[in-house]
Amino acid sequence: MSKKKGDKKDKAGKKKDPVSLSELSPVLTQAARSLRTALSRNLAEAGLYAGQDGVILQLDTEPGLTPGQLAQRLGVKAPTMTRTIGRMESQGFLERRADGADARLTKIYLSETGRQSVARIHQAISDCSGEAIRGFSDKDLRNLVKLLKALDRNLHGIEAVDEGED
Repeated sequence: MSKKKGDKKDKAGKKKDPVSLSELSPVLTQAARSLRTALSRNLAEAGLYAGQDGVILQLDTEPGLTPGQLAQRLGVKAPTMTRTIGRMESQGFLERRADGADARLTKIYLSETGRQSVARIHQAISDCSGEAIRGFSDKDLRNLVKLLKALDRNLHGIEAVDEGED
């Protein structure tokens, strides 16, 4: 058996199968779905539905956003955000208030219940992330994060900034 130029072998000396670019999107999509499903399961214990964690964390960072600003920051359509805000308000996580300078604007704030849920959300994210990277080395994790950030930049047409070598 002759070895072709460019054939790669793993540590055990077995020939590695080439990775097909057609595998990337389905594998990445499924991993993202699995991660989101696990996170949703953890968040349900805090009474939160999928996507509500993002609203709470965004308002924790930037209180008093309008529904349109929230929708833009979270990458959803305004009607979706309006429904989400209504649901979260009835659950007691959010409050709507008229803007002090322009009463035509409604701003969204976390209620006391919403503020109390921030730590539970961070814990759910931490637990889920830990589960997802079980068996990864620190180097694996650094490389994974670096590669996913590069993938995201590429898809947004953003030029990479030199982050230095690991």
